[in-house]
Amino acid sequence: MLLSEVVAVSRAVGATRSRLTKAEALAGLLRRLGPGEVTPATAWLSGELRQGRVGVGHRTLAGLRVPAAEEPSLTVAQVDALLDDVAASTGSGSGARREVVLRGLLARATADEQRFLTDLLRGELRQGALEGVVLDAVAGAAAVPAAAVRRAFMLSGSLPATAVTALTSGEAGLGAVGLEVMRPVRPMLASPGSSLDEALAALGADVTVEHKLDGARIQVHRDGDVVRVWTRTLREVTDGVPELVDRVRALPCSTVVLDGETLALDDDGRPRAFQDTMSRFGSDGPGADAAAAVVLSPFFFDVLHLDGHDLLDAPLAERLDVLAGLLTDDEHAPLRMPGRRRPSAADAAQVLDDALAAGHEGVVVKDLAAPYAAGRRGRAWQKVKPVHTLDLVVIGVERGSGRRTGTWSNIHLGARDPDGGEPVMVGKTFKGMTDELLAWQTETFPRHAREGEDLDGYVIALRPEIVVEIALDGALRSSRYPGGVALRFARVVRYRPDRTPADADTLDAVRALLP
Repeated sequence: MLLSEVVAVSRAVGATRSRLTKAEALAGLLRRLGPGEVTPATAWLSGELRQGRVGVGHRTLAGLRVPAAEEPSLTVAQVDALLDDVAASTGSGSGARREVVLRGLLARATADEQRFLTDLLRGELRQGALEGVVLDAVAGAAAVPAAAVRRAFMLSGSLPATAVTALTSGEAGLGAVGLEVMRPVRPMLASPGSSLDEALAALGADVTVEHKLDGARIQVHRDGDVVRVWTRTLREVTDGVPELVDRVRALPCSTVVLDGETLALDDDGRPRAFQDTMSRFGSDGPGADAAAAVVLSPFFFDVLHLDGHDLLDAPLAERLDVLAGLLTDDEHAPLRMPGRRRPSAADAAQVLDDALAAGHEGVVVKDLAAPYAAGRRGRAWQKVKPVHTLDLVVIGVERGSGRRTGTWSNIHLGARDPDGGEPVMVGKTFKGMTDELLAWQTETFPRHAREGEDLDGYVIALRPEIVVEIALDGALRSSRYPGGVALRFARVVRYRPDRTPADADTLDAVRALLP
């Protein structure tokens, strides 16, 4: 298949807001791909490279101005092979070798293909084909149930691999994809709950109420003496967290997959600043220069596998029983997430009060009958905090004035478009910013400016790459912003280097806060 066919479908997908139309266009393309073309093309259609990061930055791409070809000739296989060459260029002189390969590639591309390739290499291919849309397209192209595709994707962690399985082996092949120890699964996520009373009313009495920590999500796998640790985004951090490795290696089991959170505690057992925790994960966010001597404490709330037995499909009540049998109580260094099963309304309120008194964010209310729905943000888990917070994408910033002159201060906030388009602006804020945070923004934001932005101007548009946690008092209807909704009294809580724009809250989540 010619690259131009992929580019044409990408443009068509980006030109419509209809999720169904997007999925149908993508499915039509997937049906026409050859066996060796499915993996790279599926990755491209979801805005990624099969090779991952290939060491090409914005400055390199900006310097590769070559005349475009008149007619399309590049095939999907040829482009993928050339990107392999780029990724394989390492060591002394690798930058020059990458430029030679890329210059040759772009010289054979038409103008539309050049734009597609440079946006793809920059990570800026905003064509409205989020993972969910591509998964729907895979299901349509392979004529298999969407649920089977989603489950295989969540367990394999690879969208291209899932597409290949669906198109070559059908529903049977998808069904054969299972949990593998040492291959991380996408974590089950909690939806925001309006209040503790409403969460309890929605889920009933058969629930557990657990502390919601202000930490980092971790997934830990053990096979014999080998222990590996991943973050929420499935980035491996094993080498940086030896104390977590040691705690899991000491457990009385041979193989296990645990889900939980970790955070740094002070001498009184209260949580230290979130930035202190994130500094252990190689974050470049504000606070990353905090002392590396902080010790992380793990708190596990779920178990997905134990000694040869997969537990994903078991109800949470059974998984918690298994977890309780595995983790021994230690008042000085507990491993289990504090909580209470089947509490009365008064007991649930006490769990929330205890969590807040200990310095944590709130609680999570979980349905004890629910299986582990990897990668899903369903209603079976609901997080309850005393203050509304949303994870939003920074899409622009304005220069400060007054005492903030010389800084990049007022940030523009975007909610994720559930249909896969660009983030939708829902407000601005300059509140909640410390001097340290302002300094970090001023240093960091210019590196994320969209191509062609005037860095000496009053406002710059940013690539949608930075996630910020915002506290707010609610939402109100507004004709000022394209989503028809605006934030009330928004203020910055912190930046979230542990989350990607795909993890940000959607426009629907903002609208749900309307009175």
